[in-house]
Amino acid sequence: MAKYLLASAGGVGFLWLIAGLSPVQALPNLEIENKNVAIYQDVESHEKVYFNKSNLANAISDKLPISNESQKNLEVDSANNSLQAITSQSANSSQASDKLAQVTSVSQLSDVQPTDWAFQALQSLVERYGCIAGYPNETYRGNRAMTRYEFAAGLNACLDRINELIATATGDLVKKEDLATLQKLQEQFAAELVTLRGRVDAVEERTAKLEANQFSTTTKLNGEVIIAGVGASGGAPNNSDSNIILVNRVRLNLTTSFTGKDSLITGLQAYNFLGGADGQGSLQQSLGLSSPLLSASSARTSFEPQFPGLNVNTLSSVGANSVQLYKLLYIFPVAEKLTLFAGTAAETSDAFPAITPFYGEGQESISRFAGLNPVLRVSGGTSGTGLASAAGFIFNISPNLDLRALYGSVNANLPEKSASEAVPGVSTTPLGAGLFSGSSIIATQLTFKPSPALDIGLNYAHSYHEINILATGLVSSDIGALAGVATGTPVALNSVGGTLTWRLSPKIALSGYGAAIFVDAASNSVNASTTFTSWMAGVHFRDLFKSGNTAGILFGQPLYRTDASGSAQLGENRATPYHLEGYYRVKVSDNISITPGAFILFNPEGDSRNETTTVGVLRTTFTF
Repeated sequence: MAKYLLASAGGVGFLWLIAGLSPVQALPNLEIENKNVAIYQDVESHEKVYFNKSNLANAISDKLPISNESQKNLEVDSANNSLQAITSQSANSSQASDKLAQVTSVSQLSDVQPTDWAFQALQSLVERYGCIAGYPNETYRGNRAMTRYEFAAGLNACLDRINELIATATGDLVKKEDLATLQKLQEQFAAELVTLRGRVDAVEERTAKLEANQFSTTTKLNGEVIIAGVGASGGAPNNSDSNIILVNRVRLNLTTSFTGKDSLITGLQAYNFLGGADGQGSLQQSLGLSSPLLSASSARTSFEPQFPGLNVNTLSSVGANSVQLYKLLYIFPVAEKLTLFAGTAAETSDAFPAITPFYGEGQESISRFAGLNPVLRVSGGTSGTGLASAAGFIFNISPNLDLRALYGSVNANLPEKSASEAVPGVSTTPLGAGLFSGSSIIATQLTFKPSPALDIGLNYAHSYHEINILATGLVSSDIGALAGVATGTPVALNSVGGTLTWRLSPKIALSGYGAAIFVDAASNSVNASTTFTSWMAGVHFRDLFKSGNTAGILFGQPLYRTDASGSAQLGENRATPYHLEGYYRVKVSDNISITPGAFILFNPEGDSRNETTTVGVLRTTFTF
């Protein structure tokens, strides 16, 4: 740190003021030999150093820690003497309009008030010594960071004034009493000055390390790691209970802003769930509750991808814990109330707010059923792997009402559909190809908040699929949605739903949803249609037993085929399925939570032959 201080009362006062108790040591011995030479004494070595006016400024500039690139403004809290690092600013940030102008009275500075803590010091520099400069708009800007140019201008003004006073021998202005007072103060506060210097040294060292090792000035990194044990019993008849499995999912998200208002989200993901095209290795398949293709099931956990171990675009396998790009989305405002978004790996939940408090794959409900309205999951809207390319808008009609919509295409990156077949009538690119010719969805959500305690979301989606599926991943009948119709039959879906959350108090909320999906064959050669319905209701608790802990109890009906016409069938051994779930999230720390929970499936997959199934989960979530 700097060891030298300008050897004059005016210079000392100026540096003291503009540096905000700058971390330098006052000199025990000060003397002025003549009008052009100042003598300084090193506090540590006790050697005298001589400077003349021409090299004085350079000496101080070399000693003071102000770089050519940037400077750190340090503010001392006068109440508790705490030192805070203030944001750095470019030395070239001063505009041409901010040129310094000499003032002769403190009253000329419009933003300086008699109640300001430094008012008397500033008044002395202006009116007694006449060596302070303000801005052309009659402001002093005492709370902002000082640039190197401003320091040089103010220092030069004081040096000129001091030399003028010395040359004219105006002894009643520069008094020996001032120097004696300064020396006395230095002696009284020597320990504090040493401590302050050490604290500033430590702050500068830490700041230098942060600047040298910072990830990016425009990008923030956050991540989530989920490790969970999952066990289940029940399932299809004559199936033995599955073993307890240990699974994981890791996500790293990079959020970049170029303007301060936009966001480019890049997400990387790895997991060890298995399943593939036929469900082999999955918990659902071991229970006998998954579809024979793509392993859709009501026994899925909240943090499990919709198509584990499979790239559904091409039906190629994905290895356990291989790194994938699951999110690539850019969100940017174009007007005060209008925001646009677009990306090649996106999910509906990225744009549409979740109304229910049970949503949170790593923090809240433990089942896929409870987190979101099924309409949001149609067409792989929340696949967990950023299945679709999408573009849309967010229109904030008022603070209590907004409208959102998107268009999504699953295989937008494929120029043409494969001629080969995975199964009869189903291509190895089962969702088609191209931005507008493959499977696609148009989805909207109207979010309404009539009161601070009530949130309502209304959803509609129109989808077209190259094959006979819902693509929600919620139940086994998701695949072959039109029962009795070939899997390769294209379908059109119209889905409607509503979600409501009513906060009875800050810690208790009632929440639920209802949904209906109408499926029609989109082929001229097939006449078939069917309807699926689903509903859920539950109670959510915040700060239960301890601050930060949450819990949920919910009950509802998973998607169930309630109507069929034409070639479509309702199926055999029908029974209405139900889902009962409870969980309790324990906040271990700000970055770690543990959630034990379980859900019970009655008449799983709508088949009366299936046994009541219980799925238990112990989930640990790390966030950073």
